[in-house]
Amino acid sequence: MAQRRRRGGIAVVPHDDGPVAVPPPYGGADPLPAGQAGHRKTGDGSAHTRRGHGPAAPGGRPGAALSRGALPPLLLGVVLLIVWDLATRTGAVSTYFLPTPWDLAERFTDDVVHGPLLEYTRETVWEALAGGALGIGVALPLGYLIARNRIAAAALQPYIAATQAIPAVALAPLLALWLGYGLLPIAVLCALLVFFPILVNTVLGLRGVDPDVMGAARVDGVGGWGMLWYIEIPLALPSILTGVRNGLTLSMTGAVVGEFAMGGEGLGQLLTVQRQEADTVGLFSTILMLSVLAVGLYGAIRLIERCVQR
Repeated sequence: MAQRRRRGGIAVVPHDDGPVAVPPPYGGADPLPAGQAGHRKTGDGSAHTRRGHGPAAPGGRPGAALSRGALPPLLLGVVLLIVWDLATRTGAVSTYFLPTPWDLAERFTDDVVHGPLLEYTRETVWEALAGGALGIGVALPLGYLIARNRIAAAALQPYIAATQAIPAVALAPLLALWLGYGLLPIAVLCALLVFFPILVNTVLGLRGVDPDVMGAARVDGVGGWGMLWYIEIPLALPSILTGVRNGLTLSMTGAVVGEFAMGGEGLGQLLTVQRQEADTVGLFSTILMLSVLAVGLYGAIRLIERCVQR
């Protein structure tokens, strides 16, 4: 057999008409350097991946994605603060209507450290969580019923949709008349706001479960509660958690609206007092606390959602 010689990774095979250069892979090892195995430059310079070799895994620091996600809202917040400060400093907007960011920060810190803001906040959080738990407890089983029973879906969906046309403020006096005053009517009002997004996302998540997966599970003998616990809930959980995340954010709105209409000892009642006293800085301070609570609830559910999806 003719002996092969190599020149720069190309096998040169002796022949009667002269040496013939045979390129890889027939001529031997790929001349690509280490770390580029499986990739080759084509004629136009673009990268080509060989069959059987996947593309190289992208590198990056573990916190790079988190940094990219946090940077845009932080930059936007800085820009808004600068514009806000300039508007109040130049007199374009009166501080009676819009306090400066520094006045608001000072008032908010004082209300948290020395004022009653935390006491009002605890009451509102308790009302929102109670209403959220009540809404979740009703929305999840009802969503499963609608997703898995066509007759129940046809009977219930028109009435559920009709409830969304009724403003929460209009329901508050009726709830006070039926249930009295205190925690219960406010929690029910929160539950009505939380209920719909959780129900819709539950139905969408369960209806999106792959029928082939459920069929394979039935072949393996899974059924009843086992199907629900091991197949349907895990596959529908991302959609369900999205509904819970959005619903619990709305529960803060329900608590404040309930306190506006039915009284209470939370942030809604504090807003009413500050409005009557024309305390603009106090109003902004209370609204800032509500925003912090909503963002906190949203972030907590989002964190749970990421942990579940791993």
